[in-house]
Amino acid sequence: MRHRVAGKRLGRTSAHRVALFRNLMTELFRHERIRTTHAKATAIRSQAEHLVTIAKRGRVKVSGDQHDVHERRRVAAVLRDPMVVRKLFDEIAPRFADRPGGYTRIIKVGRRQGDGAEMVVLELVD
Repeated sequence: MRHRVAGKRLGRTSAHRVALFRNLMTELFRHERIRTTHAKATAIRSQAEHLVTIAKRGRVKVSGDQHDVHERRRVAAVLRDPMVVRKLFDEIAPRFADRPGGYTRIIKVGRRQGDGAEMVVLELVD
């Protein structure tokens, strides 16, 4: 039974899985759309949306001064690319300021030629 077991292992070790998720989320925010398998897209979707929520919280101004250092560091610990972190906070988070959630969309595009894996496009909603 899988009671209280969260997340997908995807047949990888934990370090490999963490690196895969970081790379996929970095490329998602860099290009705003990625083509990957359905299993990988559903695995990173909630984590990517949580990073957008953290970035939105970091954009809130408190007493006339912007206190987003903590949120930037939390996001930078996952994404590891300063340009992508900057893009997430300066371009992507303000776009979703009035949206309460659901920042990504999964569009099925068919099956992969080699192994028949279900391929999808994971993109940020406009």
